[in-house]
Amino acid sequence: MAELATIARPYAEALFRVAETGDLAGWSTFVEELAQVARLPEVESVASNPKVGRQQIVDLLLAAVKSPLAQNNAQAKNFVGMLVEKHRLPLLPEIAVQFDELKNAREGAADAHIVSAFPLEGEQLNDLIASLERKSQRKLKPIVSVDQSLIGGVRVTVGDEVLDTSVRARLARMQTALTA
Repeated sequence: MAELATIARPYAEALFRVAETGDLAGWSTFVEELAQVARLPEVESVASNPKVGRQQIVDLLLAAVKSPLAQNNAQAKNFVGMLVEKHRLPLLPEIAVQFDELKNAREGAADAHIVSAFPLEGEQLNDLIASLERKSQRKLKPIVSVDQSLIGGVRVTVGDEVLDTSVRARLARMQTALTA
């Protein structure tokens, strides 16, 4: 995985430099949609078929993406064409991840993966995000999921930092303390 990240980095950085001069959010949407399409087994099969021309693969990818950049932006078309030409389509998911990290760094933001034992909504979620933003001193973009095995509480991951206040984690710490 580290090897993919290393290979994908120059592509993500080059795309980010292009995106900075225009609509950064639009480019972010474009690269994420491309990554989703590239993950499809059918697309991988078509892209690896020697009977399918490179331009056909580029056209297929651009047609599958809803972003307006896919239709009327020469730089977007060139980016996809270059990835197809160099057989780099499998890198698209990692390029999207690194592009998003660069975008977040520029905006002073970060993704916050919040896992809760119960659904978090409305004011409860807003209060949690506000508290986490004060603690981390940056704008957070919440990605919320539910895992009932936590029993109660939440586990929040922001970058490489983890805050685990779940009942499951507390029980594990108690077990460690009692057996030590």
